[in-house]
Amino acid sequence: MLARIGVWLWHELRVGAAISLIAAVFISTMFRDPFVRTLIYSLCIGLSIQFLIEAGRHLGSSWRRRRDPGDAAARSEWPGWAWMGPWSIGAAVLGYFGGSLLADLLTGQQHTRNPLGADLRPLALILMLSLGFTVSAVYFFYSRGRLASLQAATEAAQRSAAEAQLKLLQSQLEPHMLFNTLANLRVLIGADPARAQTMLDRLIAFLRATLAASRSGAHALADEFARIEDYLALMAVRMGPRLTVRIALPDALRGLSVPALLLQPLVENAIRHGLEPKVDGGRIEVSARRDGDTLELAVRDTGVGLDAAPSGDGSRFGLRQVHERLDALYGARASLTLQAAHDAEGGTLASVRLPIPAR
Repeated sequence: MLARIGVWLWHELRVGAAISLIAAVFISTMFRDPFVRTLIYSLCIGLSIQFLIEAGRHLGSSWRRRRDPGDAAARSEWPGWAWMGPWSIGAAVLGYFGGSLLADLLTGQQHTRNPLGADLRPLALILMLSLGFTVSAVYFFYSRGRLASLQAATEAAQRSAAEAQLKLLQSQLEPHMLFNTLANLRVLIGADPARAQTMLDRLIAFLRATLAASRSGAHALADEFARIEDYLALMAVRMGPRLTVRIALPDALRGLSVPALLLQPLVENAIRHGLEPKVDGGRIEVSARRDGDTLELAVRDTGVGLDAAPSGDGSRFGLRQVHERLDALYGARASLTLQAAHDAEGGTLASVRLPIPAR
């Protein structure tokens, strides 16, 4: 706690301390005054002025926020020149005399009425230096407030752009998922109308739940796995015993928040390009595990493998969507990898790694 307070004080007072040091060197050299005593006076005066400027800045900003909660200047901790101009002049005068009194107490000397002797010209010079210090400090805080406002506006624009990109990706993903499912249904209608009817009933229920989930942007990992189970049940109507499913979701991970429909394209790819081309079908496994502060989601199939899977744009649409959504949401903190499953059963393994959100 003390270390954090010390860092904050240094961050706030370093400008005043630096300017006070420069002023002390200048005055000590010009008037041949003892440097240590001059430094004490310079620091006391400079930091007193800065304290008054900081107090005025916060008071002015608080007043403007109460008067107008949407005031951008107040939110950036800069109340405006109409307030800070007069306040700064008062801070320069009061800070000079208040700081001099404090330095008198520290040094045991009495120089406040005329710290540099009978000649008032040095006193006038010091007052001018105090005013110059005040202008420098005020301009520093003004520049920092402007920079904070610009940074906040930039971050808001970036968030808006990312949200727009995510909505675009999601709007592309939903029709793609629907068209793939309808294509499967079309094949089954000609081969087995009774099973096609069952599949259509499941499709209606699946789409109702899935499209509602897609509008939320994010949901619990348990809901993501529930949608995957619905989809695989739908595919099981068409593929019958050719499709075997294994789902593994630890209870400790069920409540974690993940993007809606994140795994859907990976499961679709595993079915369409991995298991369907294989005469005997195969198994699809969807699992989740925690690795430190990272959540790893895996979709593995025992299908024909990467070498036999189609390589056109249609087969990569879902993968590209997952890549772009992860990049927009998490940047370099998330990843998607697609590789051959290195065991005797063969097939493909798709892995998604993303940071676990803080509670």
